[in-house]
Amino acid sequence: MTDLAIRTLETASLGDRTYLVHDGEVALVIDPQRDIDRVLELAATEGVRITHVFETHIHNDYVTGGLALARETGAAYLVNRADDVSFERTPIDDRQIIAVGDRMRITALATPGHTFTHLSYALRDEGTDADVGVFTGGSLLFGATGRPDLLGDEHADELARHQHASAQRLAEELPDDTGVFPTHGFGSFCAATQSDATESTIGQEKTSNPVLTQDEETYVRELLDGLGAWPAYYAHMSPANAAGPDAPDLSTPARADADELRTRIEAGEWVVDLRNRTAFAAGHVRGTLNFGLDGGFVTYLGWLIAWGTPVTLLGETAEDVAEAQRELVRIGIDRPAAHSTGGPQDWTRDELASFPTATFADLNQVRHHREVVILDVRRADEHESVSIVGALGVPLHELSGRLDELPGGEIWVHCASGYRASVGASILDAAGRKVVAIDDDFTQAADAGLQLAEPAE
Repeated sequence: MTDLAIRTLETASLGDRTYLVHDGEVALVIDPQRDIDRVLELAATEGVRITHVFETHIHNDYVTGGLALARETGAAYLVNRADDVSFERTPIDDRQIIAVGDRMRITALATPGHTFTHLSYALRDEGTDADVGVFTGGSLLFGATGRPDLLGDEHADELARHQHASAQRLAEELPDDTGVFPTHGFGSFCAATQSDATESTIGQEKTSNPVLTQDEETYVRELLDGLGAWPAYYAHMSPANAAGPDAPDLSTPARADADELRTRIEAGEWVVDLRNRTAFAAGHVRGTLNFGLDGGFVTYLGWLIAWGTPVTLLGETAEDVAEAQRELVRIGIDRPAAHSTGGPQDWTRDELASFPTATFADLNQVRHHREVVILDVRRADEHESVSIVGALGVPLHELSGRLDELPGGEIWVHCASGYRASVGASILDAAGRKVVAIDDDFTQAADAGLQLAEPAE
């Protein structure tokens, strides 16, 4: 037993967790996100002083706040000695033990697999002789492991084998009641597969996690066969983290009027409407794109945008813009070009654009009367698993570059639940295509009478 406190900061939009651990006086932080004000606020609430900041690895899915947090607090910043970084840090090696306060002892454990230099950190309470937990980053997740292909397909097989060996090491060296505290795996594309679990132990993972129940060859084959696409912005995260990112600037960007918004749209910049998809479909500024805050805003915007394209944010309130801005700095889009608040009638001097929304039942009915194009913007693995007969599959992240491939006529665009369909519909609408967004759950397609195609056994 231990009375050490482990506090979790969720970043649900990216599927990640940051941890603050303390003894009532001093604290350590594991894998802080870019917006470190959340960590500082939590430490102040807990009444503790941050003395150490640990990175499990050079992250591929977000820009770290580790260096900025260490500089702000005067804490030691511990990063694997083997990582090639451009900033001063306290280097740490496999098996090295770090004392934090009088009771907390952190042991670094080399757990390559997600990256070649990945470390996990085992926490021991010297006051009670308890092995409290292990902070596993992108190594051992709940019911899964971190994906091994983010450094390139040419390394995936080797890293998958490292991942298997690393999980075995944790299972062999740590007691069964040791808590498992991963950074990734809560919807993050850094996870190879997803789990609904919210907590776990080494013992639980031994009975349920494929990496600990399968032999190496089976695990590697099934892991690599099951990997899908990952967001394009990931390519920019590791270089940014190795360079040592500063604290973000979250001050309000400049305000743009209707004339400036039109100029930015016509220049090919991204003017992003943050409202929900229902409101956007009903009326929006022509040429704007819909990435609603009520869905995977930052993941899909970061995935689709040509890196470096200026972004202007349109929100109903200043709070909406601030939320979007916070999400964007986490992936290295640091300063919006401009913003505006209110509604579409405030953002243009022209007539508003709109497009219809529909259900799968509506799609089935319309096909009895006229021919339409059915566009499935789910990922390729989703489309190949099950699709509407006759539907054209173009993953959302490929859509902008493949508009010329789409047949003429009215396009009915769908995804799994409606969010990606709205993004896709806004791209098509901005390109001048006649579009209908299907705002429905794909599980309703068969019940609506649509014929589905599934892969042969």
